[in-house]
Order: sequence, then structure tokens, then C-alpha cells
Amino acid sequence: MTSTSSPVLQIFELGSPWQTIDPFLFVAHHVDAYPAGNADLGPDASLDGRPLGQDFGNPSGWNMYHGTTVPGFPGHPHRGFETVTFVRSGFIDHSDSVGASARFGGGDTQWLTAGHGVVHSEMFPLLNQEGDNPLELIQIWLNLPAESKTADPHFSMLWNENTPTLTFTDHADRTVSVRVLAGMLDDATAPAPPPHSWASRSDTDVAIWNIDLSAGAQWTLPPAAGSETQRVLYVYNGSPVTIGDQQVTSGHGVVVDSSAPITLGGGNDTTQILMLQGRPIGEPVAQYGPFVLNDEAGIQQAFDDYRRTGFGGWPWKSNDPVHAADAGRFAKYPDGSVEKR
Repeated sequence: MTSTSSPVLQIFELGSPWQTIDPFLFVAHHVDAYPAGNADLGPDASLDGRPLGQDFGNPSGWNMYHGTTVPGFPGHPHRGFETVTFVRSGFIDHSDSVGASARFGGGDTQWLTAGHGVVHSEMFPLLNQEGDNPLELIQIWLNLPAESKTADPHFSMLWNENTPTLTFTDHADRTVSVRVLAGMLDDATAPAPPPHSWASRSDTDVAIWNIDLSAGAQWTLPPAAGSETQRVLYVYNGSPVTIGDQQVTSGHGVVVDSSAPITLGGGNDTTQILMLQGRPIGEPVAQYGPFVLNDEAGIQQAFDDYRRTGFGGWPWKSNDPVHAADAGRFAKYPDGSVEKR
């Protein structure tokens, strides 16, 4: 759907993953209603009949993905882009080929620059043995410009406690909360992105906001700063909302005109919206699975380098490591420094 007069430029259904626009590559939204955990931090439930290693069918409301004991994604390579992983509920155990590791969740965001190559594991430990372990995460793939695709890998944690959330109140005292994962809104600035990220440049206008509209709330999304900025809103959960002059139901993305303010209107219940915006990189994109380069020669080189070097090797005892049940939220960086939350 398009319009020359409406601030809504296009509405599209969300697939799996969600489509997006330059400088972003795609968005994956994982929602799993995991049961209680067992002593191995996997599900305390039968795995009979599941195609372990490729379990994406969502039986009983949850998946093992590529995990066989603990759900998740064992060691796999990336090159040429970044992953931004926002965990709304549940936990992720991270381990990678440059020696970083972490357990994060409950509002934390991990930002990983793959650069010239990294292998990482993302496992979902089920820490609660007395009750359910719901998981919801959003992973965004953000492209790197050609000059940064050979940068050293970089691991960052944007802890929940350090990530600003602004609360706005409309004329009827209904609230809108905006979590600023990247960019700035009013006087709130997100934690700094990695140094080689497209988002680290002052002229790219990259922003990632998660917007929670209470029932019936009205809020005006301000215009973007950059004249070339592109903006997409993903209505991913809750009641239908009004965006500009269009009603949009959950499960749809909306490309909007970023140069003008646009009013968001809540429905009968709460609604969650993810906003992505940024100036396009404007370079050719060649993608094959976990490698994103500028041409087919770059893709072939990525495969050759991975087979030859393993992107630094794998320092962990297994391909699907999980941390101790009582580890808490933490990050250990390649230089050996540790943060605990």
C-alpha cells in the first residue's frame, strides 16, 4: 500500500524473519513459552519426536532450535555485519571465538560487531526449575560499510540498568514508554555502540527504540534528524494501533516518512512497537547465510577464511556451552575484565 500524501509509505506483513531496509538487514523475533528447567538447564520435558538440531516447528509453544540439550544456537560464524540482541524476557548465554562470554537478559542488549569474522554461541538456559521460563528476544542485523567489514570483532553489553527509558503522558494521563537502545530521544542518549558500527557515526542517524503504548495512549513520534533517514515501525504485539492516518494490526511493519512527526494511537489494550531508522549505507549487499559482504568474491573469501582459520578457533569445551546455573548476569571481555549485574 502506498500513498503520496500520507506519512505511511508502505504496510507489509511480518514474515520470519522480518524484512527491513538499509542499513538494516533483517529482524528475528523469538517467543518461546519454555517449561521448567532441569539440572542441565534444558527443558524438564520430553524431547521425543523433535528433530533435534533443527527444531523450529514450535510444538507446545517452544523450540529447541539447533540445541540438543539446552535450546539455542550453538557455535556458528558471522562476518561483515552486526547483531543487536534485545532480550525482553529470559536469558542468553553467550560464548565466542575471541574469548568473550556473558549471561544477559531481562531488558539487556548485546551488540556484537562480527567484522572480519567471529564465531559465537547463543544458548537459552532455563534457570527456573520450579516454574516456566518464558523467552522473548529481538535480534537485529545491522550492516557494516565496506571499510568496516574487516574490522576486529567487538563485543559490547548494553545493560538494562544503563539503557534509558522515557515515559510520556498524554492529555488523558495514558502513558507511553520508549526504551532507547540506540540513538537519542529528547535528552536521553543510548549507551555508545561499538566503535566500527554504522551507528557510531554522527551523520547516520541510526536509532533503535522499543515503544510500549498503553491502552488508548497517544504519542507523537518526532521527525528524524537526517534528511536521508529511513524509518520502519514494527507492530509486533498487542492491540491494533493508528499510525498517522492508518490503522495497523499486530504482525505488520510500516515504512513511514521520517521527515515529519507522526502520531501513534493505542488501541483497546497495550501494544509493542519496534522502531528502526538510519541513513542507508547505499552499497551492494551479497549475503550467504551468516556472511554479508559486498560481492560474491567476498562471500567466497569468507568461506575460505573460515575453513582455514575458524575465525580465531573455539576456546570452549563444547559447541554449545552454558554457564553455571548461579552465574547471574555478567560479561567477561576478551581482555579478561568482568562486569557483574
